[in-house]
Amino acid sequence: MLIEQDYKDGQIILIDKPLQWTSFQVVNKLRWLIRKNFKIKKIKVGHAGTLDPLATGLLIICTGKFTKRIQEFQGQVKEYTGTIRLGATTPSYDLETEINQTFPIGHISEAMIKECTSKFVGEIEQYPPVFSALKKDGKRLYEYARSGEEVAIAARKVRVDTFEITRIQLPEVDFRIVCSKGTYIRSLAHDFGKALNSGGHLSVLRRTKIGEFSVSDAVTPEVFENSLVAGIETL
Repeated sequence: MLIEQDYKDGQIILIDKPLQWTSFQVVNKLRWLIRKNFKIKKIKVGHAGTLDPLATGLLIICTGKFTKRIQEFQGQVKEYTGTIRLGATTPSYDLETEINQTFPIGHISEAMIKECTSKFVGEIEQYPPVFSALKKDGKRLYEYARSGEEVAIAARKVRVDTFEITRIQLPEVDFRIVCSKGTYIRSLAHDFGKALNSGGHLSVLRRTKIGEFSVSDAVTPEVFENSLVAGIETL
């Protein structure tokens, strides 16, 4: 059973982030639990790659000396599953904002959808969503977006290794994507709809892998809390 020093020396904790939680909230919760249960004043805790509140799945949490490895984990290949909803767009490219435009989908066939994925495999250029935490001139993009200010965003090169369609039930299309650091699945969903001469936005997103780490080995914050308390009680 892990003890206080183990967390200070460094631990990797795999968390299955619940819907509506921010990555920051998960870090704060785990830091508070470790401090409270071991009665320690200070311990470093950080995450290796943000997940949006509307996404679920794998979040790598590092403690103590292992926080120095965060950049190493952030740079690893990611795997996601989710759903693109065709026929409509939103300003945030997901469900954070309301639908702002609708488009026909009657011309879209299963063959078109599967063929279209090839346009997004390999090294591609994409524009990050304006509703994102990226900074421009010291201000986060979502701050510009929420205040109604227009801002020029530069395209970025990312790499998509796999883009697999796993279910088609229009207007919904399920997918599995393996991609590099910095890939915005929301932007890909938006661009995918456009490539089909329609619109699209992300309605479901789950991160399933980071490098060799899998969400199947992760626990919810609640399960982590229960195991931490149970372990201390047996010491």
